[in-house]
Amino acid sequence: MFYYIKGPLVHATPSMAVVEASGVAYKMTVSENTYRSLPPRHTVDTPPVVTLYTHLSVREDGIELFGFGDERELSSFKMLLSVSGVGPKAAMSILSLLTPEKFALAVCTEDKKAISKASGIGPKTAARIILELRDKLMKETSIDEDLSSAVLDHSADAPDAPPRGKLSEAQDALLVLGFTRAEAQNALKTIDVTKLSVEDIIKEALKKLMKA
Repeated sequence: MFYYIKGPLVHATPSMAVVEASGVAYKMTVSENTYRSLPPRHTVDTPPVVTLYTHLSVREDGIELFGFGDERELSSFKMLLSVSGVGPKAAMSILSLLTPEKFALAVCTEDKKAISKASGIGPKTAARIILELRDKLMKETSIDEDLSSAVLDHSADAPDAPPRGKLSEAQDALLVLGFTRAEAQNALKTIDVTKLSVEDIIKEALKKLMKA
């Protein structure tokens, strides 16, 4: 019904935002991540203009409008609703804890602990989310391809150059995936790399980054 709502942000809390559009104030349930992304409200007279992408939930017990700071979070929300046993409240709980990027990495690396840290999400629900969404997210985010290409791009040395260490290759791959050098180094420093391939090192580092 609504794709997005754009207008002055007249009120916001960590779980709710009110946006005025054409004289109508729309109350939307938001995740804590969306709340943190909202600009500060200076005065009542000059509230900032925001755009929130929306999902309208119609159920027997009522109608609820959800707002999201970007389309990726909205897509993650809809994906979570497609999982059996996961409702809007559980989906928002997960997206308050994890950004869409971290949620996708948690699912693709089968990190049940990261997902089950969300309020109201147990290990069984986390496992079901991974089971039902992993293949879809792997295709949409191309994480396997990103890992493989990152490893290949940074493990190919010049013919007369000395071989690079596995930690350096893994660190460079994590930088390609969008993490900062400090984040990559912190995640890698406690991993025993002696018996792991570069790709396995990266996957272990991703699990640590999900918990950060």
